[in-house]
Amino acid sequence: MANLTKKQAIVAELKDQLTNAKGVVLTSYKGLTVAQDTELRRELRAAGVTYHVVKNTMLRLAAKEAGIEGFDEHLEGTTAFAFSTEDAIAPAKVICGFIKKNKLDENEVLTIKVGTVEGKVIDAKEVKALASLPSREELIAKMLGSMNAPISNTVNVLQGVIRNAVYVLDAVRAQKESA
Repeated sequence: MANLTKKQAIVAELKDQLTNAKGVVLTSYKGLTVAQDTELRRELRAAGVTYHVVKNTMLRLAAKEAGIEGFDEHLEGTTAFAFSTEDAIAPAKVICGFIKKNKLDENEVLTIKVGTVEGKVIDAKEVKALASLPSREELIAKMLGSMNAPISNTVNVLQGVIRNAVYVLDAVRAQKESA
């Protein structure tokens, strides 16, 4: 009976994590060394992402209770659960960066199974595409640069007109002095 209560508590906690998470990534980690796992956990923690290994049955029940559909076919083999309540892109960005940095894609040591963004289930390709997006700060900087460009161009054009007028006046002065 105590075992059933523990499992129900785990499912309830997973359901709570799934519903409160802005971004979730499920991974398969077969063949990942302890050193690699420790480094991955350190990077995820630094990015504000929670990461832990879960039982497929518990996650399946939690997803069903949370109303998330599309996890069932991906819940086979080893499963690790990374989520962030602050940044929807952080789990995907850190995990994809770690896979790329350590070349874990080639041997399928660490692979992405599926993910969610704001409750919507996305496949592994979409998780990788999400990870390749620039950060929020970069997007804001690009937008501000785009907004600033017309003003800068106008100033440069006006300076060019004044500069050319000065060149013409200097040429006329030089011509009058030589005559």
